[in-house]
Amino acid sequence: MSFVNPVNKSVCLEHVCESNYQKLFRLIPDLMAFKDAATGFAPLHTALHLEIIERTPYTLTLELSHCFKKSSEDSLAPAVKIRVYLDAHLAEVLSDHAREAVTQVFKDASLSRDIMNYKWRLNYFLQKWLDHCLKNDYLFSAN
Repeated sequence: MSFVNPVNKSVCLEHVCESNYQKLFRLIPDLMAFKDAATGFAPLHTALHLEIIERTPYTLTLELSHCFKKSSEDSLAPAVKIRVYLDAHLAEVLSDHAREAVTQVFKDASLSRDIMNYKWRLNYFLQKWLDHCLKNDYLFSAN
């Protein structure tokens, strides 16, 4: 995937988080009805797993993951941890399978440009992954 680097990243990041919220609820229309977990299935594609990590009145923290079996003992499970802001209609990636949470990577808040770039990459990845899942018509049911 080519690297997209917008000029005004903070504005673009907000738009991506808004878009991710909308796409997440299009992908999983019953998201708020699932208590702990759900699985999405699409013809000829690997199952997509949803786990609810935390639920508060205004936020929902969840993890989306695929599990690809490389062998009977070994598997690859790309995952994204997402915080959904229900009141603001935003979905922001907290971390993914390959990258730690922003707060773990950047201890110095003065590195705002680096923090913004890091958040941008995480959320842009989610946008493309959600597009892929929507294109492949995943349907979710409770576990």
